[in-house]
Amino acid sequence: MLFYLLTIGIFVIIQQLGGQEMAYAWYAVFLVTVILLFILIVDGHAYCKRRKLLRQIGERLDILKDLLPKSDGEPEATYQNFIISLCQELQTMRDNAAASRADSLHYYTVWVHQIKTPIAAMRLVLDQDNGPNNDLINQELFKIEKYAELALQYIKLQNIAEDLVIEPCDLNTIVRKAVKEYSLLFILRKLRLDLEPLDKAVVSDEKWLLFIIKQLLSNSLKYTKEGGIHIYMNDSRLVIEDSGIGIRSEDLPRIFEKGYTGYNGRVDQRASGIGLYLTKWAADALSIDIQIESTLGQGTRVYLSFPQSDSLLFD
Repeated sequence: MLFYLLTIGIFVIIQQLGGQEMAYAWYAVFLVTVILLFILIVDGHAYCKRRKLLRQIGERLDILKDLLPKSDGEPEATYQNFIISLCQELQTMRDNAAASRADSLHYYTVWVHQIKTPIAAMRLVLDQDNGPNNDLINQELFKIEKYAELALQYIKLQNIAEDLVIEPCDLNTIVRKAVKEYSLLFILRKLRLDLEPLDKAVVSDEKWLLFIIKQLLSNSLKYTKEGGIHIYMNDSRLVIEDSGIGIRSEDLPRIFEKGYTGYNGRVDQRASGIGLYLTKWAADALSIDIQIESTLGQGTRVYLSFPQSDSLLFD
């Protein structure tokens, strides 16, 4: 643009110094302006094309070599080579990280399956022995089983989309299955269970829905020392209510964060802050909304809102 203005100024000055009619100068200015517009259109189109390619490069670094525009000279070619080298190094790091993660997942998967063997052997020994501490040992062994199961579910959650089977599920059957699995803790801790009829069919994945309910039950049982747990329907929502120690109001917004244990976690040093995190992860995958209401010292209510059947089947 500066060159364009300089050219126009030279034309006008020359015409005035030469005593020529200004019409020739304005004609020259018109021609230069047309040429400038042509250059701007052609160069602007090339510029926009290059910008578009650069945006695509930012989105798809894996095919960088095919997307980079042709360099105009040695400096740009050098910079492009730098970028390609960095992207290749980044991809190598990603591949190494993925391989390391796959090895870790394989190791923990094998570990979880192997730990089940000694657990089963210990339970068999306990069933044949009527020692005075059997109830306590059974309770602790049950916890070990659940921790091992939680580790396995954590691994599977990494690729939960590949494991989902969405179909109509009987909520009453799933809840009763979860309660039955934790019946030992109800008996040993002398807690009351009030399970109302749950006449509702939901469209979900039975295995992962069972996992969600079991984790919520486990959490309720962990922090309920007396009283019991009440499971019922409130409109179309499943409610799991306990008479436990409750949750502080300032902890409620963060209870689904990974590793967050809050005040209750400081009371119970064994809390890991993983159970509710995994529960929320699985619930999000199933489009289940979880809401928690709690008052410290007065118990907790967990509400599960299920999606509409059509929205989950055809999303």
